[in-house]
Amino acid sequence: MHFLDQAKIFIRSGAGGPGAVSFRREKFIEYGGPDGGEGGKGGDIVFEAVPGLNTLIDFRYTQHFRAPRGKGGAGSNMTGAGGKDLVIKVPVGTQILADDEERTLLADLIEEGQRIVFLKGGDGGRGNASYKSSTNRAPRQHGTGWPSEEMYVWLRLKLLADVGLVGLPNAGKSTFINAVTNAQAKVGAYAFTTLRPQLGVVSHRGREFVVADIPGLIEGAAEGAGIGDRFLGHIERCQVLLHLVDANDEDVATSYRIVRDELDAYGEGLAGKPAVLALNKIDMLDDELIAALSAELEAASGKKVYPLSAAGEIGLEPVLDALLERISAEHVEDDGPGEPIEWSPI
Repeated sequence: MHFLDQAKIFIRSGAGGPGAVSFRREKFIEYGGPDGGEGGKGGDIVFEAVPGLNTLIDFRYTQHFRAPRGKGGAGSNMTGAGGKDLVIKVPVGTQILADDEERTLLADLIEEGQRIVFLKGGDGGRGNASYKSSTNRAPRQHGTGWPSEEMYVWLRLKLLADVGLVGLPNAGKSTFINAVTNAQAKVGAYAFTTLRPQLGVVSHRGREFVVADIPGLIEGAAEGAGIGDRFLGHIERCQVLLHLVDANDEDVATSYRIVRDELDAYGEGLAGKPAVLALNKIDMLDDELIAALSAELEAASGKKVYPLSAAGEIGLEPVLDALLERISAEHVEDDGPGEPIEWSPI
């Protein structure tokens, strides 16, 4: 399945149905009077966050969504049928943005089962029976129904994960997520092997948490260098970051600072998130060199450094323990997801 995290769509609610102009025609009733019923209400546009989706690829092929309009009223004071609501199912973590220069945030669906009535259908028009008065005994006017609402919106997906992996290209992020989760990320001996975010579930010490791997950052990513920083949005909601540094880099301290500078330039609070720092690919180094590189990295970062080898599955347990300690208890799944909730904007 292809990954798509942004899509522009057109949405329109249903218009209200017209009211009816009708008069009673019954035997032995001389003055039947008006009995035109009201039109039906148009369908709403509803967004719902559902599990099992992690891409917006469906919206590349279906980009127009129109709810049906209400049916017209009828005689005998019969109200027209209402238009059925159109429910648009999106992945959990989808944001709905206005189609303007600022891409104003309109809604954020972060809970499974969350529903929002985004555009309301028009009310049905009045039938002529409702216009009857002491001075207007046989009204022939009726309402045509309230119009629909329509607009273009952008959908933007921000994956929900507890841990986000960051680092330079070839830092071993894909190898790490393959080693500790059920993911099958592509691994290669060249830069930018990862071209789209990957999710995996870690089972550690009787608990589970989700890890997100994004394409590697290079110097100038905030200005669009390499793949740029467009995928950093997928780790904005992470509880903690795991920063991997390749032990084979010429200067591990410089490698660390490049990524931290790009996180700071991106903003959105990423630079201030709790982080675990790990020195990866130590399986081909001796203990003395590992200690020296770890000390250099600690001096540059001020953080404890965890030596590991994702490929050799060395040192994974201490890193997972450190991540688990930093993840809030309410964000760690013990008994599976809770019950879906109903939600609507104020």
